[in-house]
Amino acid sequence: MRARFESKFPRGLIIRLVAYLFVGHLFAFFVYLLFVLGGQNQ
Repeated sequence: MRARFESKFPRGLIIRLVAYLFVGHLFAFFVYLLFVLGGQNQ
């Protein structure tokens, strides 16, 4: 099953997708942190 899964999706595409998800969550956390800290200062 693993060989069939890797033949359907190239390895580079999976690595890129995981990297985009990781960076996207880091960016979302950073924006959330800015809103939380900005709301506390008012």
